[in-house]
Amino acid sequence: MGRYRGILKHPFFLEYLEEIAGLEKDRIYCGHSLEHLLAVARIAYINVLEEKLPYDRDIVYAAALLHDIGRTVQYKRGIPHEVAGVDPAMQILKSCGYTEAEISDITEAISRHRDRHGDSLSAVLYKADKRSRNCYVCKAADTCNWPEDKRNSGII
Repeated sequence: MGRYRGILKHPFFLEYLEEIAGLEKDRIYCGHSLEHLLAVARIAYINVLEEKLPYDRDIVYAAALLHDIGRTVQYKRGIPHEVAGVDPAMQILKSCGYTEAEISDITEAISRHRDRHGDSLSAVLYKADKRSRNCYVCKAADTCNWPEDKRNSGII
């Protein structure tokens, strides 16, 4: 069994998800729910397999599940979520049995998941994060600030 399954049951993780849900309850644009996190994890891992990248499923899923954990701090204090998410991710990963080296790799990917270049784990997260959005069926697309060239016009 993957250690990432421990993340899904971790009290801090569940607390953060609940808080994010409360902070986004009136949001009409893409949210950051468990469904989003799982979509990112699945898409990221499919990309790893298709591109034959050297990332283990347990690492990919952990990074994807935790990549938006800093949203609560971003909404409350304005600190970018990729920065704010590193400390809580470290705590969760440590208690789920990840090694120091794995924690370092995962938190680096979280802190840089807005970097789309290359085939690093952060780039894998970036691409999966964007591909997880169903712009082609979004009810708020008319007022979304994403440029047309970044939107997903269909399933990739």
